[in-house]
Amino acid sequence: MGRTTGRVRRLATPIGILAAVAGAFAYVGSVDPNEPGHYPVCPLLKLTGVLCPGCGGLRSAHAFIHGDLGAALEANAIATVGYFLFAAVWGLWLVRAWRGQPLRIGLAPVWWWGVGTVLLIFTVVRNLPFGSALAP
Repeated sequence: MGRTTGRVRRLATPIGILAAVAGAFAYVGSVDPNEPGHYPVCPLLKLTGVLCPGCGGLRSAHAFIHGDLGAALEANAIATVGYFLFAAVWGLWLVRAWRGQPLRIGLAPVWWWGVGTVLLIFTVVRNLPFGSALAP
């Protein structure tokens, strides 16, 4: 196996993931989630009236893809932060794949608990009257 063939093989997965994400964003960018009937309603919202941490995520992605960062943050701030986090991790992954190094992001359990806590707090606050600014 030549050097170029190995590099192409290593880059295939991160580029494939980017292509899938770009395809999903292109679809959401072209099919407006603000128009009723295009996407299903969140089951938790429909059954309980409670906004989950993902509610507003499609509207956020639509606004983001159209360059409206303010509207993206208003629709779902956590999702919008996630887009930037994905881009940073993907960039790191691509560089490491180019160099022939594996992508290893070892997060201690405290980080996962922290992420869960932030999502829980976000969910609770956006469903309370004083946190309505976080609701889509």
